[in-house]
Amino acid sequence: MKLETKLVQSGNRRDPQTGAVVLPIYHSTTYSHPALGTSTGFDYSRLDNPTRRALEETVASLEGGATGLAFASGMAAIACICQLFKPGDHIISSDDLYGGTYRLFEQVVKPYGVDFTFVDTREQSAIAEAIRPETKAIFIETPSNPTMKICDIQACVALAKKHGILVIVDNTFLTPYFQRPLELGADLVIHSGTKYLGGHNDVLSGILVAKDEELGKSLQFYQNSQGAVLGPQDSWLMLRGLKTLALRMEAHETNTRRVAEWLQDHPIIKKVYYPGLKDHPGRAIQEKQSTGYGGMISFDVENAELVPHILKELKVITFAESLGGVESLMTYPAVQTHADIPKEIRDAIGVTDTLLRFSVGIEHIEDILSDLDQAFNKAKGSVKR
Repeated sequence: MKLETKLVQSGNRRDPQTGAVVLPIYHSTTYSHPALGTSTGFDYSRLDNPTRRALEETVASLEGGATGLAFASGMAAIACICQLFKPGDHIISSDDLYGGTYRLFEQVVKPYGVDFTFVDTREQSAIAEAIRPETKAIFIETPSNPTMKICDIQACVALAKKHGILVIVDNTFLTPYFQRPLELGADLVIHSGTKYLGGHNDVLSGILVAKDEELGKSLQFYQNSQGAVLGPQDSWLMLRGLKTLALRMEAHETNTRRVAEWLQDHPIIKKVYYPGLKDHPGRAIQEKQSTGYGGMISFDVENAELVPHILKELKVITFAESLGGVESLMTYPAVQTHADIPKEIRDAIGVTDTLLRFSVGIEHIEDILSDLDQAFNKAKGSVKR
């Protein structure tokens, strides 16, 4: 079955008693037992819930994995992964990654004795040099957030296998519609389901998909023990959002490619970060391991003085912290999503005071470009004054 069909059929034919095409929302927190020692398969909603199970099985199928798990947020999903490691273990991570992930690693997990090394995962030599006897995992974002660095997943997997190391990929930006890391050899895939999978800026969620059942069972144990599971209402919203994922991702990418080309020609723009551009250094790898470039773009403006004026003048595009919804959103990473990363590190990885991140929505492209043009022109005029 093709991916588009799997998406549209999410949750269908799961209620044989009524034949409901749309999956019901099972709000019950507990379930009756037919007799002592027997179960319907559902006992308590933290452990399992029919609506959540439908979502978890769907995302596992989409990513080509054995086990899917749904959490109350993307950070809850990553926190669950961290339970796999013990004091003395070492993890190699992309140096350019979501600031919330960096904060979790450095300020929450590291004090418990798990060490982290942040490297440019575009360079296989940098990853190889960082490997120690106690290294247990390589955690990568590709494309990275927000400077769109591309890591060669298959090369990373080949290196990891030599050392018995897990490969964990945050696939939030591309979704299984454009990229399926497990099929490239990765062990775990992460999504902030809040973003493209949900797609409508109306549900907070996190998703994990494990390649094999044994790893999936370990994560299910921690998921149940910690209890940060996704509720039935939000699971239903996620399933509803997934039905249009293919259409939305195509529309996001079509608009983003136009925006990227337009930005390259604008006089106040110094640099554009988008793997769909011909001069992007990671484009060849992106095309090898993915079927698209996605809807995320970042760019540097001439100087930091322009930033507040641009954000103030936007009319169609919203100045907000998230991404992946149908609405266009612009974010200032240095003071929002990546503020917990020390400035010297931000500057070194390219998350500077001139960088803006743009989640391109599915509005009409002419309205998006017109809004950018008027905001840029007004900002330039304000700075000159």
